[in-house]
Amino acid sequence: MQYLLLIHDDPKDYYDGLYEEYGAYTEALQASGALVGANQLQPVDTATTVRVRNDETLVTDGPFIETKEALGGYYLIEVESLDEALEWAAKLPSARIGHIEVRPVVSRAAEVGA
Repeated sequence: MQYLLLIHDDPKDYYDGLYEEYGAYTEALQASGALVGANQLQPVDTATTVRVRNDETLVTDGPFIETKEALGGYYLIEVESLDEALEWAAKLPSARIGHIEVRPVVSRAAEVGA
């Protein structure tokens, strides 16, 4: 089963050594064979939000909702259970300064005969 670990935190809360912790975390995920993919996102002020209302496309600079914490990146993992995904989420450095949203990924491969 694949899970997306969505990292929500406030970049102002980053501290010395956090990136090194992320490097060690990524290496541990790779060594376990659970890592499918991961990316850090550009800062929230580079975001653009698109909405369509009454057939009109509305484009706004920035995120849809102004919050202290923002989606900063993600890890896509493949593990045996939700419990295992939660264990990996708890090990993320940002779990101590923000929160990690764990979401199962819908697999469409079986539906298309892959």
